[in-house]
Amino acid sequence: MQHDTRDEQHKQQDPHEHHEHHDSRPAEHADRSAHVGHTAHTPGKAGWSMAARATLHCLTGCAIGEILGMVIGTALGWGNAQTMILAIVLAFAFGYTLTLRSILKAGVDVRTAFRVALAADTLSIAVMELIDNGVIALWPGAMDAQLADALFWGALALSLAVAFAVTTPVNKWMIGRGKGHAVVHRYHH
Repeated sequence: MQHDTRDEQHKQQDPHEHHEHHDSRPAEHADRSAHVGHTAHTPGKAGWSMAARATLHCLTGCAIGEILGMVIGTALGWGNAQTMILAIVLAFAFGYTLTLRSILKAGVDVRTAFRVALAADTLSIAVMELIDNGVIALWPGAMDAQLADALFWGALALSLAVAFAVTTPVNKWMIGRGKGHAVVHRYHH
């Protein structure tokens, strides 16, 4: 009897309402079932604080690599292009290393951890490096500033801040789609 009542209500319901009702429920159910216990990491639910933490993680690796690369390049008397290339390579290396470290602590094998780090950090580090190095390259005199110059450190600090501001929305977008640092969060329990 109750089934008949539901069928009558179902037939009387506006077809548009019926369509909306059934379209939204499977998507909500799929999101919940895929991430039981991890609702903060559900695709589409990425918050700004999660994106900022992911960006700060990448920024840390990038900053270490950038500074170390510039110190080494300057100490060896290299030109701007060689020093910048070294800084970029080291930024990626340190960015990946920080992620690898946290994934390996979760007990994941090295091969899987490396793939996760590549998936999690590549776009984020690439955007950060593009913005960071672009700001330094366009800042008058910044490319020729020495380690002892305030201009060197001021330009570096501003370039990293701009890179953080531009990369955070990229990370938010990626995490919201289950990519980027959302992949890393699957290994943190």
